[in-house]
Amino acid sequence: MITEILRNAPYASTLRLQRERFDALVNDSRLNCHTSPEWLMLVEHTPVYTLGRHGNPANLIAPEWLAADGIDLVEIDRGGDITYHGPGQLVAYPLIDLQRRHLGVKAYVNLLEQAVIDSIAEYGIKGERLDGATGVWIEPGTSRARKICAIGIRCSRFIAMHGLALNVSTDLRRFNAINPCGFTDRGVTSISAEIGSDVGWADAASRLEANLRRLLDAPGGSDEIYEFLLQARRKQQ
Repeated sequence: MITEILRNAPYASTLRLQRERFDALVNDSRLNCHTSPEWLMLVEHTPVYTLGRHGNPANLIAPEWLAADGIDLVEIDRGGDITYHGPGQLVAYPLIDLQRRHLGVKAYVNLLEQAVIDSIAEYGIKGERLDGATGVWIEPGTSRARKICAIGIRCSRFIAMHGLALNVSTDLRRFNAINPCGFTDRGVTSISAEIGSDVGWADAASRLEANLRRLLDAPGGSDEIYEFLLQARRKQQ
């Protein structure tokens, strides 16, 4: 898996690159060959809002803010609803063959969540899951529940694209223009907001990459990953 770091990256050009690599891997799957490399794209986007394929356009509640700032809303083919990408946010796009890694889609989403949980734990933050709401949360199940990482993927022939967006030092005011991920009663947060000091994007990217690689490269395939995730869930209970 090749890691590529892109900063100050426009969403449209990054999406084109993602799709080219995704299509190459899907074609390999059809031909039952493995000539195309897998990728881990770690990206810091220029400001943009994206709406998933089943998202509700009504969750853009202040379109005039986008117009005033010249920010686009892009409709895309990932799961999930509406979210914001921009400076200070770490977006990870793993373009990988789940079948070769003995992963089902649900296990893969759990793995992405776990990689984030482990990464923010290195800053002293307790991230958790929330039933029925994919992603990583702080204090889920309370009136102070807030999302620190959104997840939305697309799969075809067990090839995955899109991924996760972790708020490192994101300007959280940008989320005021939307109902983030379709929620009207839950907030958003960032690593910097939680610990009360600035966190470098590159430092967070290094930690997330290490945790993603550790989980994706776990020997024993899905059995070991399922056991790892099961133990992690038990620790949270």
